[in-house]
Amino acid sequence: QVQLVESGGGLVQAGDSLRLSCEASGRTFSSYVMGWFRQAPGKEREFVTYISSTGTSTYSADSVKGRVSISRDNAKNTVYLQMNSLKPEDTAVYYCAAARYIGTRPGAYNYWGQGTQVTVSS
Repeated sequence: QVQLVESGGGLVQAGDSLRLSCEASGRTFSSYVMGWFRQAPGKEREFVTYISSTGTSTYSADSVKGRVSISRDNAKNTVYLQMNSLKPEDTAVYYCAAARYIGTRPGAYNYWGQGTQVTVSS
């Protein structure tokens, strides 16, 4: 069992940067692929980025590629999402999630955090 708690969301202006954190409980954090998803009002949950269990491989959605980076610190059971050049269309609730295998579909992820709101004003 893995419990995930996100933090770092807030209200920012277009062009600003923000770093989200997701802290995991449990001793097996380092064995999980960690992903970030987001969900805007009235829209489906959307894949943002993932990082492999060892941190050696990452992948991001085209909509955010070049503006986000994901990293993890397995010693701290924490994964980070650095977002730069934020746009109003990035406004959403951001969720971190854990999976046994690499994937971009929400269904591939076994554990989810409660989400943190990111609002980008124009």
